[in-house]
Amino acid sequence: MKTIRCAIYTRKSSDEGLEQSFNSLDAQREACAAYILSQASEGWTALPEIYDDGGLSGGTLERPALQRLLAEVAAGRVDIIVVYKVDRLTRSLFDFAKLVETFDAAGTSFVSVTQSFNTTTSMGRLTLNMLLSFAQFEREVTAERIRDKIAASKARGMWMGGIPPLGYAPNERSLVIVEEHAALIRDLFARYLRHGSVSLLDAELQRDGITIPIRATSTGKPLGGGAFARGHLYLLLKNVIYTGRISHKGVIHPGQHDAIIDPATFDAVQAQLAGNVQGHRTRARAASPSPLAGRIVDAAGDPLIATHANKGKVRHRYYVSHGLHHGRVDTGLRLPAREIETLVTEQLAQLFADPLALASRAMMALIADDIAPLHRACTAATASLGERRLPLVPQLVAQVQVSPADVTVVVDAMALARLLQTQRLPEAADTLTLHCPARLTRSGTALRLVQDNGASAADTPDRALLRLLVQARGWWAVLRTGTINTTELARREGVTPSYLTRVVRLAFLAPAVTEAILAGRQRVGVTAASLTLGDAIPADWQAQKALLLPVQTRR
Repeated sequence: MKTIRCAIYTRKSSDEGLEQSFNSLDAQREACAAYILSQASEGWTALPEIYDDGGLSGGTLERPALQRLLAEVAAGRVDIIVVYKVDRLTRSLFDFAKLVETFDAAGTSFVSVTQSFNTTTSMGRLTLNMLLSFAQFEREVTAERIRDKIAASKARGMWMGGIPPLGYAPNERSLVIVEEHAALIRDLFARYLRHGSVSLLDAELQRDGITIPIRATSTGKPLGGGAFARGHLYLLLKNVIYTGRISHKGVIHPGQHDAIIDPATFDAVQAQLAGNVQGHRTRARAASPSPLAGRIVDAAGDPLIATHANKGKVRHRYYVSHGLHHGRVDTGLRLPAREIETLVTEQLAQLFADPLALASRAMMALIADDIAPLHRACTAATASLGERRLPLVPQLVAQVQVSPADVTVVVDAMALARLLQTQRLPEAADTLTLHCPARLTRSGTALRLVQDNGASAADTPDRALLRLLVQARGWWAVLRTGTINTTELARREGVTPSYLTRVVRLAFLAPAVTEAILAGRQRVGVTAASLTLGDAIPADWQAQKALLLPVQTRR
């Protein structure tokens, strides 16, 4: 009879009573051992290793004993995991689905001693799907109740939480006017009606030194303090809450708070805003090729503006600091658009690479039948990003913050769920935050993004370097015939013999280095100048790859 290796896993959330000679973990292990003994006729035998997690919550998989057990499962040394109750293994539906997929991939099952839950049988797997379905149903009903409660509360004019708009402070289920800030709001509306343009309003605010007042959230997080951005001004001027009303899904309800702006002034501003977005401005915005426009900021939270420069027939796009773009300051960021967009696209692709980890992180409400469609949706999203369908980027990205040492990408979790056609738990956060280590280095007037492995954020071939490689191969082809020496060839080409020698040595680069240069994937700093004016390039190909290639391509 085949021996079935059984591992016993026990867990207790608190450490209370663990110092006793016979504690809860011992009781769980004893019950599991007795169950395994009852199945001895089927070949079940308990492994001697102990997997106890005392004083650890079941809301996370980061438990030492569980991680050791999962390593044994992955190594194929465990056939069945035996637990006292299912919640000893995990209390998270997402983690539960992820564990089940891991067990299935390794050919491992698990058994709950005190529950009719045994995935070694078809009935046990049916029970698993039923439990997951009921859990999903419960969460959807809860979410519907919360949505209905929010809709009903807003219909009564109640404030349902969040960061209050500038000019107000929260007061239980309503808002109270902060007169100092409300005066600024009235002034902004009056200035806009006087100028009739957000651009002119923005310029006047910058000239007068008017900035966003510093506030703090209920948790103490600071807000404001920087200059007004055009996007912020548009949202502020369109916010119906300043008229004493509350909007919910396009429906306007009378609010319980006092108005800062009278309806006539608000309507006049809306008419002016609507008139300004007609014609060529709408077409220009629709044709904008910069997917991060309005979403990218610097380390201080100040927005970067999408702009471009034409060199002949080639258009070079950039994201530039607000003050630098308008000539008010001499310092700031000027990022090549392709580099930062490529970096953001890669971060999104990595997010879709592990669908179950993504589901857990975004707190998606999944049942077993949802896992396969989720995998397909993630694969389709990855393919779209690989084909550089950049409309997917503004659809998902709420904000990109560029700091000297890293880039932070904030993903809209609700847009992500819509894209993947999944539901989210009521307590799920609205955003996901991705961090990418990438430092800023200066290249001429622009800054470049360099990842920790030495690679550039964008695979853009260096044309000067490509011409140099072609020249090196051409000169070597002439020299190898033996009909001319380096001095004569240098005289014919109008260069010095030492320069010709430095160029010709590039004909002997390692194939991997040559391929990387042709694809624009060489290490940052490897240029025509560095290869011809720097130190001698080593003859050994491995040494060349270590010197000239990013970490991940040195093979």
